[in-house]
Amino acid sequence: MWDQRYKEEGFAYGTAPNDFLKAEYSKIPKGGKVLCLAEGEGRNAVFLAKQGYSVTAVDQSVVGLEKAQDFAAENGVEITTVVADLADYDLGTEVWDGIVSIAAHVPPQLRKDLHGQVIKALKAGGVFILEGYTEQQIEAEGVGGPPASQKQLFMSLDELKIELNGLDFVVGAEVERHISEGKYHQGKSAVVQVVACKTD
Repeated sequence: MWDQRYKEEGFAYGTAPNDFLKAEYSKIPKGGKVLCLAEGEGRNAVFLAKQGYSVTAVDQSVVGLEKAQDFAAENGVEITTVVADLADYDLGTEVWDGIVSIAAHVPPQLRKDLHGQVIKALKAGGVFILEGYTEQQIEAEGVGGPPASQKQLFMSLDELKIELNGLDFVVGAEVERHISEGKYHQGKSAVVQVVACKTD
C-alpha cells in the first residue's frame, strides 16, 4: 500500500513539517541525534536536518525513502534512511536525543512494544514527540488516520500514558485541530499530542 501511495505524483502528506512537530521540536537537545518513525517521504526528517539535527528516518517503503533522500538533497541537507518494518527494527539503547512519531499507526501490541523500546532508546534528557489520530477522527470532518474498520489502530492519551510510563509528559492532550498536509491529511481532525522527556 505505502509504495503505491508514494508512487503518486507529488507528496502524499505535503512537503511542510507537521505543525505540532514544528511547534515543539526545539525541546529536543540542540544538534542531537533524532530518529523519525514511519517517516514516509521525509518532510519531518528534512525539516529537522535543516534545524541542525542528525536525522535517521525509518520506514517500510523503499519508494517513500527514495523520495525522502531526493527531498533532502534538494534542501541541501543529509539524512540517513533505513528501510525496515517497525516490527523488526531495533531502536537501540540510549542512542537518541529525540524520537519522532507522526501518524505512525501500527497494531496495538506492536505499538506497546515500540513505545517500550522508545523509553529504552532515548538518552537521558532525550525527548519523544508524537502526534496521532484518536478514534474521534471517525466522526470528524477531516481526512486522515486509519480507516473506521481498523479502530484498534487509533491512539488515546490514556493508552499512551501507560505505554510511555517511564517518561515525563511535558505535553499530553487530545485536541481537535485543522490539519493541511497534502491530500491525505486535510481538514478538522481529532488527534492526540505528546511531548515526553526521559529524565534519568
